[in-house]
Amino acid sequence: MKPDNEKFARLGRPRHIWAVSAVHAEVDRLAALHDHIGPRFRPGDRLVYLGNMLGRNPQVMATVEELLGFRRALLAMPGMLVGDIVYLRGAQEEMWQKLLQLQFAPNPVEELRWMLTQGVSATLEGYGGNAQEGLAAARDGAVQLTRWTNRLRETMRAAPGHNNLFAALRRAAFTDDGGVLLVSAGIDGARPLGAQGDSFWWGTAGFTALSAPFEGFNRIVRGYDPALNGVAVDELKVTLDGGCGRGGKLVAACLDASGELLELLEA
Repeated sequence: MKPDNEKFARLGRPRHIWAVSAVHAEVDRLAALHDHIGPRFRPGDRLVYLGNMLGRNPQVMATVEELLGFRRALLAMPGMLVGDIVYLRGAQEEMWQKLLQLQFAPNPVEELRWMLTQGVSATLEGYGGNAQEGLAAARDGAVQLTRWTNRLRETMRAAPGHNNLFAALRRAAFTDDGGVLLVSAGIDGARPLGAQGDSFWWGTAGFTALSAPFEGFNRIVRGYDPALNGVAVDELKVTLDGGCGRGGKLVAACLDASGELLELLEA
């Protein structure tokens, strides 16, 4: 039985699925891709952002505004439903949420340093933060660190819709009847879907090792490959990472409900 709770998005049996790879705050490429998808999107379609919408580039606020603006435009179409647009949690979004709770970490200085090496500094700066101030607060103890993370949270909440988007993040999305499973970066083939934990954003080796349908899904799609091997398509798996945010292009795929790849788009 597939999990059915707030952690996952059930897509039903859509007409088309438009899956968008890791954006990494490349807002111009995202806007260009939206221009490709918008005129062709129809009620019955689903739009799934495969995580890592933030991080690595400084245009974080503008990227979230672009995401929200395109959502409003699609929902204005007759027949569209709120659940037709899905945002998955990627490593960047996971780190941002962990950063906002850094005062509870057993070793906040080391944890923040590691996150900064992984690209979270751009999101931090986008919401008015400063890495050196954060490190200093972490060294000064939980009280100062709480004040620092509270300021970041207040800045995020002051931007209309931003907090709601983060609250709407899902771990994975899937269609009915063994069609398509969409994840951010990875999956552990030895665990059931409901017990993946953070494998969805860190379990990249497990994704690469998959050689047979996972829990009956005919196609497994991810949006980010830390190994930077580019777009890859085989009978079971699809990787859509064109290197956006790292000098490459933003890639999206159009699939049908059974998992057949109909088209690749890039911006």
